[in-house]
Amino acid sequence: MRVEASRILRTIALIAFGALITIFLGLVFGGATEPLALADPGPAVRFGQPLTKLIMNLSMAVAVGTLVLSAFAADAKERERLQPVASWGASLWLASAATYFVLTYLVVSGSSISYGPLFSEGLWLFATEIELGRLLAINLGIALLLSLSTIAFQGQRMGAVNAAIALAGLYPLAESGHASSDAGHSLAVNSMLMHLVGVTIWVGGLFALYAVLRQGDRAPVLVARYSTLALFCFILVAVSGLVSGFIRLYTPSDIFSAYGLMLIGKASILFVLGVIGVRYRAGLVKKIATEAKAFWSLVGFELFVMGLAIGLGTALAATPLPTNPNEFVPLTPAEILTGDPLPPELTELAWLTVWDIDILWLSIALLAIATYLYGVARLRSRGDSWPVSRTVSWVLGMLVLIYVTNGAPNAYQEYLFSAHMVGHMMLSMLVPVLLVPGAPVTLITRTQQARKDGSWGLREWVLWAVHTPYAWLISHPLFAGLNFAMSLVLFYYTPLFRWSTEQHLGHQWMIVHFLITGYLFVQSLIGVDPQPHRPGFPLKLMLLIGTMAFHAFFGLGLMSEKSLLLADWFGSMGRTWGDDPLTDQAAGGAFAWGVGEIPTIIITLIVVWQWSRSDDRERKRLDRASDRTENQDLEQYNRMLEQINQRSKRR
Repeated sequence: MRVEASRILRTIALIAFGALITIFLGLVFGGATEPLALADPGPAVRFGQPLTKLIMNLSMAVAVGTLVLSAFAADAKERERLQPVASWGASLWLASAATYFVLTYLVVSGSSISYGPLFSEGLWLFATEIELGRLLAINLGIALLLSLSTIAFQGQRMGAVNAAIALAGLYPLAESGHASSDAGHSLAVNSMLMHLVGVTIWVGGLFALYAVLRQGDRAPVLVARYSTLALFCFILVAVSGLVSGFIRLYTPSDIFSAYGLMLIGKASILFVLGVIGVRYRAGLVKKIATEAKAFWSLVGFELFVMGLAIGLGTALAATPLPTNPNEFVPLTPAEILTGDPLPPELTELAWLTVWDIDILWLSIALLAIATYLYGVARLRSRGDSWPVSRTVSWVLGMLVLIYVTNGAPNAYQEYLFSAHMVGHMMLSMLVPVLLVPGAPVTLITRTQQARKDGSWGLREWVLWAVHTPYAWLISHPLFAGLNFAMSLVLFYYTPLFRWSTEQHLGHQWMIVHFLITGYLFVQSLIGVDPQPHRPGFPLKLMLLIGTMAFHAFFGLGLMSEKSLLLADWFGSMGRTWGDDPLTDQAAGGAFAWGVGEIPTIIITLIVVWQWSRSDDRERKRLDRASDRTENQDLEQYNRMLEQINQRSKRR
């Protein structure tokens, strides 16, 4: 244990040394250490705030990466060794987050620390009324929860829950900082969230691997599993980094600003890390048993380079952005409400040509297509078959998801209720109708080997999720149908609609909710994957008829509605084109009633086809059974009819 603690300290020193070098150089070069023009909090706060954030970033990486690696790669003994590291990381996250919260308040307010009620009242106001303060307070609260839960709960499943809590703590930080003031707020927040997730898992996982798990016969297995995580993390970091840089450099000349040059420096460091991973680790992983010293020396250098990247990233967050040429242009009503300019008039051609990229869902869909095709290729390489129709259905479903979350439905959903309804119906009905026949769970179970070492990989986690009591409940056709239908009313006639329209987190929740409710409903009716319930076909048709009727009533209700939903939003966009908001709302209701029933009709046809095939299979089964008994069942049936006929004649 003493040797392990010593190695952990050396690992911390590797990362911290690199981080301190670049944060000091970055702060000085970017001008973040210069006195503020209005109310300067002093040099201690100016230097202390980014340094505290650096400690918070490093501790977050240790906590998140250790927990994710533990949940994905480690067996029981390894999880026991990783648990104290995650707990200490969460505790340091809590302490640094609290300090960073106070220092940020001092910077924002221009005040100094005091022990009177005025300071505490201002701190409370910052935490409850100011958006930046609320986000940092949420981050602090999640760090507190994580520091307690990592001590209290240490099992396999609760370890995954702790990993989810840690990842949730990254979202408030993605909402704050430069992303909070960028035009294209949604794109900025999603790219920053992807960046934080990728960096923390990548750095923290390597930290845990190098400091705790490098000894023993299982090192090659753990390194291989970590490399899978690192590949996805590198993709997330690279894509999100490009997007973040693109939206914050307003003109080509901004590349040569302090912010632009530091951004280029960070991209160069990440490129070096990518080269290390691709050119060296890929070859050394196979030789780790014979060339362990060379491999771990490379990992130590990689940790140092990661420290350089984190330090420069922290300094970059404190560096002023290049001047926006449109900063002092008067805002339109649409920009005041949404943060983005009003899109052009929605015409038939605009449904195909106008796009508003959501990098998060674009990445999710493309990764889902790539991993699905990789799984099919693995099956084919070992001689197993996989229906082409399933692959085509899955790919088409993901392409439709890309269009809904990045195309015209996403570009206009904040401005037109009808466009919002188009996206809703496609997310909850059309996309699931295409994804469910792809049978992703079946593909995972066939391509991923079952683990025998007590660790849980993708296959084990998916099978566990499918067989939980909660999954048994929500996958029941009656519950899935009721949930699918009632979600319409609960969403549009409760504050959830406003939350999903005005808040970025609410919008992301809406997409996830519609996808899940639609997928569960379609899976319960026409699903190929294994499921705990096998309802009869008459019940399925009754659920479909009920769903169609509910959609019709909902659509008719919107069409006849005399008041505008979210009138202070859809009625205040300042549009000079298109229908008036109330007419547009009625058009959305018509779409929910009419066009929204098309996927339901498709599902009905599939259910009828499956029913017909089921009857054919049952008839063939009975025929085979009759042939095996030389038609004895038919002869017994004829004798029974003859006896009935004779009894009726006697009467």
